[in-house]
Amino acid sequence: MHRLVRIISLLAAIQMFTAISAFGFHLDPLPDPEPPFVVCKDQRYALCAEASCFVYDGVAYCKCDIKHGESISLQLSYSSPAGEQNVCDVNRQGTTNGYMVSTFSLPKDVMKGGSAAVYTCPGSADAGSGVVAPVAYGQCDGGFCFKSTRGRRIPGFTGHLRADQIICSCPISTDATPGSSDSFGFQVFGPYNPDASIGSRCSASACAACSVPNPTANGTTIPVGAPTGGGKFLALRLDGPPIPDINECLCSCQASGTNGAVSCSVGEDRTP
Repeated sequence: MHRLVRIISLLAAIQMFTAISAFGFHLDPLPDPEPPFVVCKDQRYALCAEASCFVYDGVAYCKCDIKHGESISLQLSYSSPAGEQNVCDVNRQGTTNGYMVSTFSLPKDVMKGGSAAVYTCPGSADAGSGVVAPVAYGQCDGGFCFKSTRGRRIPGFTGHLRADQIICSCPISTDATPGSSDSFGFQVFGPYNPDASIGSRCSASACAACSVPNPTANGTTIPVGAPTGGGKFLALRLDGPPIPDINECLCSCQASGTNGAVSCSVGEDRTP
Protein backbone atom coordinates (compact mmCIF):
# COMPACT_ATOMS: atom_id res chain seq x y z
CA MET A 1 0.00 0.00 0.00
CA HIS A 2 2.82 2.44 0.81
CA ARG A 3 4.37 1.72 -2.62
CA LEU A 4 1.03 2.37 -4.34
CA VAL A 5 0.49 5.68 -2.54
CA ARG A 6 4.00 6.80 -3.47
CA ILE A 7 3.55 5.85 -7.13
CA ILE A 8 0.18 7.56 -7.41
CA SER A 9 1.38 10.76 -5.71
CA LEU A 10 4.36 10.99 -8.05
CA LEU A 11 2.22 10.33 -11.10
CA ALA A 12 -0.09 13.11 -9.98
CA ALA A 13 2.90 15.44 -9.75
CA ILE A 14 3.70 15.01 -13.45
CA GLN A 15 0.14 15.49 -14.71
CA MET A 16 0.71 19.22 -15.15
CA PHE A 17 3.34 18.30 -17.75
CA THR A 18 1.27 15.61 -19.45
CA ALA A 19 -2.11 17.27 -19.83
CA ILE A 20 -1.23 19.00 -23.10
CA SER A 21 -0.53 15.64 -24.72
CA ALA A 22 -4.15 14.54 -24.50
CA PHE A 23 -4.67 15.24 -28.17
CA GLY A 24 -1.76 13.18 -29.38
CA PHE A 25 1.69 11.79 -28.97
CA HIS A 26 2.72 13.70 -32.08
CA LEU A 27 2.35 17.24 -30.72
CA ASP A 28 5.23 19.43 -29.60
CA PRO A 29 7.51 17.96 -26.91
CA LEU A 30 6.60 18.51 -23.27
CA PRO A 31 8.68 20.58 -20.85
CA ASP A 32 11.59 18.76 -19.27
CA PRO A 33 11.21 18.96 -15.48
CA GLU A 34 13.37 17.27 -12.86
CA PRO A 35 11.30 14.12 -12.39
CA PRO A 36 11.77 11.21 -9.99
CA PHE A 37 12.46 8.76 -12.81
CA VAL A 38 15.37 6.52 -13.70
CA VAL A 39 16.38 4.81 -16.95
CA CYS A 40 17.42 1.16 -16.60
CA LYS A 41 19.99 0.34 -19.27
CA ASP A 42 20.76 -3.01 -20.89
CA GLN A 43 18.40 -4.96 -18.65
CA ARG A 44 15.71 -7.56 -19.15
CA TYR A 45 12.38 -6.16 -18.00
CA ALA A 46 8.63 -6.76 -18.22
CA LEU A 47 6.68 -4.46 -20.54
CA CYS A 48 3.06 -4.35 -19.39
CA ALA A 49 1.78 -1.34 -21.36
CA GLU A 50 -0.36 -3.52 -23.67
CA ALA A 51 -1.24 -6.18 -21.09
CA SER A 52 -4.61 -7.43 -19.96
CA CYS A 53 -5.03 -8.44 -16.34
CA PHE A 54 -6.94 -11.07 -14.37
CA VAL A 55 -8.26 -9.71 -11.06
CA TYR A 56 -8.05 -11.91 -7.99
CA ASP A 57 -8.23 -10.94 -4.31
CA GLY A 58 -7.84 -7.24 -5.04
CA VAL A 59 -4.72 -7.60 -7.22
CA ALA A 60 -4.39 -7.42 -11.02
CA TYR A 61 -2.28 -10.25 -12.46
CA CYS A 62 -1.19 -8.98 -15.87
CA LYS A 63 0.21 -10.92 -18.84
CA CYS A 64 3.25 -8.88 -19.88
CA ASP A 65 5.98 -9.18 -22.50
CA ILE A 66 9.62 -9.82 -21.65
CA LYS A 67 11.95 -7.27 -23.28
CA HIS A 68 15.63 -6.38 -23.14
CA GLY A 69 17.23 -2.96 -23.48
CA GLU A 70 16.48 0.45 -22.03
CA SER A 71 13.33 1.22 -20.05
CA ILE A 72 12.10 3.88 -17.64
CA SER A 73 10.32 3.85 -14.29
CA LEU A 74 9.75 5.82 -11.17
CA GLN A 75 12.90 5.38 -9.09
CA LEU A 76 11.00 3.60 -6.30
CA SER A 77 14.06 4.01 -4.08
CA TYR A 78 14.57 2.45 -0.67
CA SER A 79 17.37 2.14 1.86
CA SER A 80 19.14 -1.18 2.32
CA PRO A 81 22.30 -2.44 4.11
CA ALA A 82 24.05 -2.05 0.73
CA GLY A 83 22.95 1.59 0.46
CA GLU A 84 20.24 3.37 -1.51
CA GLN A 85 18.59 1.09 -4.08
CA ASN A 86 16.18 1.90 -6.91
CA VAL A 87 14.03 -0.04 -9.37
CA CYS A 88 17.01 -0.75 -11.67
CA ASP A 89 18.92 -2.33 -8.77
CA VAL A 90 15.89 -4.43 -7.85
CA ASN A 91 15.43 -5.56 -11.45
CA ARG A 92 19.12 -6.41 -11.80
CA GLN A 93 19.01 -8.59 -8.70
CA GLY A 94 16.09 -10.47 -10.20
CA THR A 95 18.30 -11.81 -12.99
CA THR A 96 19.56 -14.60 -10.76
CA ASN A 97 16.65 -14.72 -8.33
CA GLY A 98 13.69 -15.75 -10.44
CA TYR A 99 11.90 -12.44 -11.00
CA MET A 100 11.96 -9.19 -12.96
CA VAL A 101 10.27 -5.81 -12.61
CA SER A 102 7.74 -4.06 -14.83
CA THR A 103 9.08 -0.84 -16.35
CA PHE A 104 8.13 1.17 -19.47
CA SER A 105 9.21 1.62 -23.05
CA LEU A 106 7.03 2.68 -25.98
CA PRO A 107 5.59 -0.44 -27.69
CA LYS A 108 6.73 -0.53 -31.30
CA ASP A 109 3.41 -1.71 -32.69
CA VAL A 110 1.59 1.51 -31.70
CA MET A 111 3.66 3.53 -34.13
CA LYS A 112 1.70 4.71 -37.17
CA GLY A 113 0.98 1.77 -39.44
CA GLY A 114 1.27 -0.77 -36.62
CA SER A 115 -1.32 -3.17 -35.25
CA ALA A 116 -2.01 -1.39 -31.93
CA ALA A 117 -3.12 2.06 -30.81
CA VAL A 118 -3.33 4.30 -27.77
CA TYR A 119 -6.97 4.63 -26.68
CA THR A 120 -8.05 7.63 -24.61
CA CYS A 121 -10.87 6.90 -22.17
CA PRO A 122 -12.39 10.37 -21.83
CA GLY A 123 -12.28 12.72 -18.87
CA SER A 124 -14.20 15.92 -18.25
CA ALA A 125 -12.25 17.85 -20.90
CA ASP A 126 -12.82 15.48 -23.81
CA ALA A 127 -16.07 13.66 -23.00
CA GLY A 128 -18.01 15.90 -25.39
CA SER A 129 -21.72 15.18 -25.15
CA GLY A 130 -20.97 11.91 -23.36
CA VAL A 131 -19.83 11.07 -19.85
CA VAL A 132 -16.47 10.55 -18.16
CA ALA A 133 -15.08 7.01 -18.36
CA PRO A 134 -14.99 5.26 -14.97
CA VAL A 135 -11.39 4.53 -13.99
CA ALA A 136 -10.44 0.85 -13.81
CA TYR A 137 -7.00 -0.38 -14.86
CA GLY A 138 -3.89 -2.13 -13.65
CA GLN A 139 -1.06 0.23 -12.64
CA CYS A 140 2.06 -1.82 -13.34
CA ASP A 141 5.05 0.49 -12.91
CA GLY A 142 7.34 -1.32 -10.47
CA GLY A 143 5.24 -4.47 -10.41
CA PHE A 144 6.99 -7.74 -9.50
CA CYS A 145 6.91 -10.47 -12.15
CA PHE A 146 7.92 -14.06 -11.46
CA LYS A 147 9.76 -16.11 -14.06
CA SER A 148 8.10 -19.32 -12.86
CA THR A 149 4.94 -18.18 -14.69
CA ARG A 150 6.52 -18.36 -18.17
CA GLY A 151 5.08 -21.17 -20.27
CA ARG A 152 2.45 -21.94 -17.60
CA ARG A 153 -1.32 -21.89 -17.51
CA ILE A 154 -2.62 -18.96 -15.46
CA PRO A 155 -6.29 -18.41 -14.49
CA GLY A 156 -7.95 -15.80 -16.67
CA PHE A 157 -5.80 -16.45 -19.74
CA THR A 158 -6.32 -18.92 -22.57
CA GLY A 159 -3.65 -21.55 -23.13
CA HIS A 160 -0.07 -21.45 -21.92
CA LEU A 161 1.97 -18.28 -21.65
CA ARG A 162 4.75 -18.07 -24.23
CA ALA A 163 8.38 -18.21 -23.18
CA ASP A 164 8.58 -14.43 -23.71
CA GLN A 165 5.56 -13.69 -21.52
CA ILE A 166 5.36 -13.31 -17.76
CA ILE A 167 2.71 -12.57 -15.12
CA CYS A 168 3.17 -9.37 -13.11
CA SER A 169 1.25 -8.43 -9.97
CA CYS A 170 -0.06 -4.86 -10.12
CA PRO A 171 -2.34 -2.67 -7.97
CA ILE A 172 -5.71 -1.67 -9.38
CA SER A 173 -6.44 2.01 -10.06
CA THR A 174 -10.06 3.16 -9.76
CA ASP A 175 -11.88 6.48 -9.43
CA ALA A 176 -11.01 6.35 -5.74
CA THR A 177 -7.27 6.21 -6.44
CA PRO A 178 -5.64 9.68 -6.30
CA GLY A 179 -3.92 10.63 -9.56
CA SER A 180 -5.40 7.74 -11.56
CA SER A 181 -6.74 10.07 -14.27
CA ASP A 182 -6.78 13.73 -15.22
CA SER A 183 -9.19 16.08 -17.00
CA PHE A 184 -8.46 14.17 -20.22
CA GLY A 185 -9.16 10.81 -18.61
CA PHE A 186 -6.82 7.85 -18.86
CA GLN A 187 -5.26 5.79 -21.62
CA VAL A 188 -4.98 2.11 -22.47
CA PHE A 189 -3.53 0.23 -25.42
CA GLY A 190 -5.60 -1.91 -27.78
CA PRO A 191 -5.72 -3.45 -31.27
CA TYR A 192 -5.81 -1.30 -34.40
CA ASN A 193 -6.28 -2.18 -38.07
CA PRO A 194 -4.25 0.26 -40.19
CA ASP A 195 -5.42 -1.41 -43.42
CA ALA A 196 -9.13 -0.94 -42.76
CA SER A 197 -11.11 1.92 -44.26
CA ILE A 198 -11.03 5.28 -42.50
CA GLY A 199 -13.47 5.21 -39.63
CA SER A 200 -13.10 1.46 -39.11
CA ARG A 201 -9.52 1.19 -37.85
CA CYS A 202 -10.13 1.64 -34.12
CA SER A 203 -11.34 -1.35 -32.10
CA ALA A 204 -14.69 -1.44 -30.33
CA SER A 205 -13.27 -3.98 -27.87
CA ALA A 206 -10.52 -1.56 -26.80
CA CYS A 207 -13.02 1.22 -26.11
CA ALA A 208 -15.24 -1.24 -24.24
CA ALA A 209 -12.30 -1.69 -21.84
CA CYS A 210 -12.77 1.98 -20.83
CA SER A 211 -15.73 0.85 -18.74
CA VAL A 212 -15.37 -2.44 -16.86
CA PRO A 213 -18.23 -3.48 -14.55
CA ASN A 214 -17.08 -4.55 -11.08
CA PRO A 215 -13.37 -3.99 -11.83
CA THR A 216 -12.17 -5.29 -8.45
CA ALA A 217 -14.30 -8.46 -8.47
CA ASN A 218 -12.58 -11.84 -8.69
CA GLY A 219 -12.34 -13.03 -12.28
CA THR A 220 -12.70 -9.60 -13.90
CA THR A 221 -10.45 -8.69 -16.83
CA ILE A 222 -9.06 -5.15 -16.92
CA PRO A 223 -6.41 -3.44 -19.07
CA VAL A 224 -3.18 -1.82 -17.94
CA GLY A 225 -3.47 1.96 -18.11
CA ALA A 226 -2.17 5.35 -16.99
CA PRO A 227 -3.39 8.96 -16.76
CA THR A 228 -3.65 10.53 -20.19
CA GLY A 229 -0.29 11.78 -21.39
CA GLY A 230 1.76 9.51 -19.14
CA GLY A 231 2.99 7.39 -22.03
CA LYS A 232 4.17 10.41 -24.00
CA PHE A 233 5.93 11.84 -20.97
CA LEU A 234 7.81 8.61 -20.30
CA ALA A 235 8.66 8.07 -23.97
CA LEU A 236 10.14 11.57 -24.15
CA ARG A 237 12.19 10.98 -21.02
CA LEU A 238 13.44 7.64 -22.34
CA ASP A 239 13.97 8.30 -26.05
CA GLY A 240 13.95 12.08 -26.37
CA PRO A 241 12.08 14.08 -29.00
CA PRO A 242 10.56 13.83 -31.44
CA ILE A 243 7.83 11.41 -30.50
CA PRO A 244 6.96 9.31 -33.58
CA ASP A 245 3.49 9.41 -35.06
CA ILE A 246 1.29 7.04 -33.09
CA ASN A 247 -1.98 5.28 -33.84
CA GLU A 248 -4.48 7.04 -31.56
CA CYS A 249 -8.20 6.62 -30.88
CA LEU A 250 -10.56 8.62 -28.68
CA CYS A 251 -13.39 6.65 -27.10
CA SER A 252 -16.86 7.98 -26.33
CA CYS A 253 -18.81 6.93 -23.22
CA GLN A 254 -22.52 7.10 -22.46
CA ALA A 255 -24.61 6.37 -19.38
CA SER A 256 -26.66 3.22 -19.89
CA GLY A 257 -29.66 2.45 -17.70
CA THR A 258 -30.53 3.85 -14.31
CA ASN A 259 -27.94 2.03 -12.21
CA GLY A 260 -25.04 4.30 -13.13
CA ALA A 261 -23.57 1.89 -15.68
CA VAL A 262 -21.43 3.36 -18.44
CA SER A 263 -20.71 1.89 -21.87
CA CYS A 264 -17.94 3.11 -24.17
CA SER A 265 -17.53 2.86 -27.92
CA VAL A 266 -15.25 4.21 -30.63
CA GLY A 267 -15.52 7.97 -30.89
CA GLU A 268 -12.77 9.26 -33.20
CA ASP A 269 -9.65 8.03 -34.94
CA ARG A 270 -6.99 10.65 -34.22
CA THR A 271 -4.11 8.94 -35.98
CA PRO A 272 -2.16 11.65 -37.82
